[in-house]
Amino acid sequence: MNQLQALFGGTFDPIHYGHLKPVEALANLISLSRVIIMPNNVPPHRAQPEASSQQRKKMIELAIADKPLFTLDERELRRDTPSYTAQTLKEWREEQGATCPLAFIIGQDSLLTFPSWHHYETILDNCHLIVCRRPGYPLTMEREEQQLWLEAHLTTNAEDLHVLPAGRIYLAETPWFNISATLIRERLEHGEKCDDLLPEPVMAYINEQGLYH
Repeated sequence: MNQLQALFGGTFDPIHYGHLKPVEALANLISLSRVIIMPNNVPPHRAQPEASSQQRKKMIELAIADKPLFTLDERELRRDTPSYTAQTLKEWREEQGATCPLAFIIGQDSLLTFPSWHHYETILDNCHLIVCRRPGYPLTMEREEQQLWLEAHLTTNAEDLHVLPAGRIYLAETPWFNISATLIRERLEHGEKCDDLLPEPVMAYINEQGLYH
């Protein structure tokens, strides 16, 4: 049987415990044995990262060196054009074949804006969505047709993610860490310590490279 694989995308500028710990908890929760971290190069919806692609890649490598759950996928870093999730997931599905269970991990805040994503309606053709719950965020979509879309694909049974190749949305009760890359960058800019917010090798690399100061 094909094992469920999950993709976890983001800017990771820098990668921190708020990224890693909820996903590790998620892996235990739903028996996930492989999470592929995929940093993007040119995010279409936001300002460009402060650290270069190579620096962000290196920080991820340092963060996951002792964590066999995670692997790194560099495909979006090699692109010079904006990276659209729908396009990347379509490519990934073509590589993995039609029957392999694939999932894409997002936060609850991203779910609420999901219908604004490029070709969002094609994404569930290629994978499941696993949503890491965030306290304080509503679970209702902005418009009625979006809510109907959500309810049509929602499952409370994690087993669906393992047996079906795609098409389900699962709301995962993962722990929430109030850490953001913005907070880390601001603290470093002011010369404040961030040792409790990200892995020690990542912090050492940031200092070595003089990043975010």
